[in-house]
Amino acid sequence: MELSAILMPAPEGGYVAYNPETGTTTEGETVEQALENLREATELYLEEFPLAVAGRPLLTSFHVAENA
Repeated sequence: MELSAILMPAPEGGYVAYNPETGTTTEGETVEQALENLREATELYLEEFPLAVAGRPLLTSFHVAENA
């Protein structure tokens, strides 16, 4: 099963990894470590809560006005 991962730099260093299909979130010192931790956490989640994937999330961006 192919799922999505969103990675963001963590304020304290490293990365936070998030899977939008399940809501699982982890962190790691490197992108690779964060993804591996996310894979493990998501596999554990799916053992308890099977997922019927109806489609992949759409990731896009949008602009907001900056406060002056």
